[in-house]
Amino acid sequence: MMEFGGNSVRMEKPRSIGTWVLLALGALSVLVLLVIMIFVSNSNQRIARIMPRFEAALEKRDYALALSMYRDVNDIIINRDPGDTTDTSDEYEILRQMETQVNERVKSIEEKIRYERYTPSKDDIAFLEGLGELTGARMTIWLTGLCEEYLLGTIEKPTLTFIFQQLENLSNLSAAARPLRAEVDQIELTRGDVQTAERLFTEGQYIEAVEYYEYVIGSSSGFVNEFARKRLEECKIVMYQPMMNKADHMLANFQYYSAEELLSDLARIFPEDQIIKSDLYIATSNTSYVEKYTGQVEVLCVKPLIADVKVAFELNYLASTESYYITTKEFRKILESLYEKNYCLIDPVTRVDTSNSDFLNLQDIMIPKGKKPLVIILEDFCYTPSRSSYGMCQRLVLNDLGQVCGEYIGANGQTVVSRTGEAIGILDAFVEEHPDFSYNGVKGVITLTGYQSVFGYVTDMDQVDDRNRALETAGMAQISPTEQDIENNRATVQAIIDKLKDSGWIMGSSTYGFINANHCQIETITNDTQKWLDQVGSLTGPVDILVYPNGDFIRGSDPRCKYLKDNGFRVLFGAGSTPYFTYGDNYIYFDRCMLTGDTLRGVDYSRLFNVSEVYDENRKKSR
Repeated sequence: MMEFGGNSVRMEKPRSIGTWVLLALGALSVLVLLVIMIFVSNSNQRIARIMPRFEAALEKRDYALALSMYRDVNDIIINRDPGDTTDTSDEYEILRQMETQVNERVKSIEEKIRYERYTPSKDDIAFLEGLGELTGARMTIWLTGLCEEYLLGTIEKPTLTFIFQQLENLSNLSAAARPLRAEVDQIELTRGDVQTAERLFTEGQYIEAVEYYEYVIGSSSGFVNEFARKRLEECKIVMYQPMMNKADHMLANFQYYSAEELLSDLARIFPEDQIIKSDLYIATSNTSYVEKYTGQVEVLCVKPLIADVKVAFELNYLASTESYYITTKEFRKILESLYEKNYCLIDPVTRVDTSNSDFLNLQDIMIPKGKKPLVIILEDFCYTPSRSSYGMCQRLVLNDLGQVCGEYIGANGQTVVSRTGEAIGILDAFVEEHPDFSYNGVKGVITLTGYQSVFGYVTDMDQVDDRNRALETAGMAQISPTEQDIENNRATVQAIIDKLKDSGWIMGSSTYGFINANHCQIETITNDTQKWLDQVGSLTGPVDILVYPNGDFIRGSDPRCKYLKDNGFRVLFGAGSTPYFTYGDNYIYFDRCMLTGDTLRGVDYSRLFNVSEVYDENRKKSR
């Protein structure tokens, strides 16, 4: 504050540089906004001047003037010097509006011709011809699309012919329309093959689709040839990653023969792809010559294994456990003997063609040269409470690696989760170690009942009463699951089943109640089968295999067996100590050799293994 002549004058503090910068930027922003507003206003005014004149020319049917205006705007864009940076967005917008307005009328005429068999009026003809390339380009695209529709079966020849008759003589269309019409007969000859290729493409059967496209390309020319070439390239783009994922999955699951076939096809389609070549080398390094096998098929069957021999044979010894089951150690040694004797796991369902529900056709067994076919059945893997008290698993679980493991209570009372605690994990690991023990990644057949649980989980309220009775008999606490508990159990079991099927295991049935089928009335068979389908089959998906409990099979001509066959069970297993196979009316039948403590001691299995070498020494303590 300073005083002059008695008056006080306040001195303002000088503004900083930052303040001046902010003021300058603000002023610049206002200026830029003003320029943009003026530019937009001028653009809008320009469009507003041209479009009414164009619309007026169309209204007066002065198509020559309208076309001239269109060309003038188009020429500004086309003839602009490459170095000219002048904005032409106005011109593009004007062209867009012109084309939109014209196309609306063209579309209306096209639809009337197609759907109403309309013959264009003189003014329609004048409009379509008078606007030259503005209408001609659109109609050429339309006619080309119609030929594609005819090729794909969404328009028929009389309609297509009528459309060409109305338009092919237009001066601005004839040069494109007449050659297209000349292609119609060839389109008619090839449309069946093209439609098959398209269906296969849509269904994801890419290899087959490619083969059809290649056939069409080799047997056609012109429009059809160009279409097939375009679709072939699109198919190759779409198919590559799914097919590579499929091949990787096959290799990871030891399906080397399937992988070799798939990768050989991919190598032909993508001849320069080095990843495919590398994967194909891996596949072929693990395959050998495959030949037809004409001898008998060995079928071996085990129930859940004894995982902890101390619990089974020392702490809680039970004669029936020792008699009916084998140990994990015995199972592993049996596998080693079978491998040494050149056995190889196969899928028994491949013995027949099941594509027709009314009959089966026998098929040759194909197997690597020098190998002998083997089927291993794991029977009744539903886990009753009583078994868990005798050193056996109480359920299946997935470990952190996504592997299927057995869960059991060890001798120290602790819960153990182990792949080697059950036949599934042991066989999985054995195939990983010896891929040639399996033909194309096949493991074995797992058969399920359902009256107490599935894999140790109650998956339906109907199972609760049976489960609680079994728990009570075993001296265990009963359960009262909620609907949510049931849903959670079903989700768990579904994940296990999906993993098993994905890694080469085949699902089958041992009936819902593990019943002696041949001693049951048709009503019992019907009720039991329906429960299995509802409670277990809804998780496994369709199955072909039925393993008769205790070998109590029903003859194929019996009405009860016909009922089972009608419900999909057409690959049947009984019981017998030697290989046996028969083929009947819409079914095949095998005997299976049971591997138990009793059969190890009482049945001659020397063709398969030396009992003295596989017999678990822990059994001696229990005899």
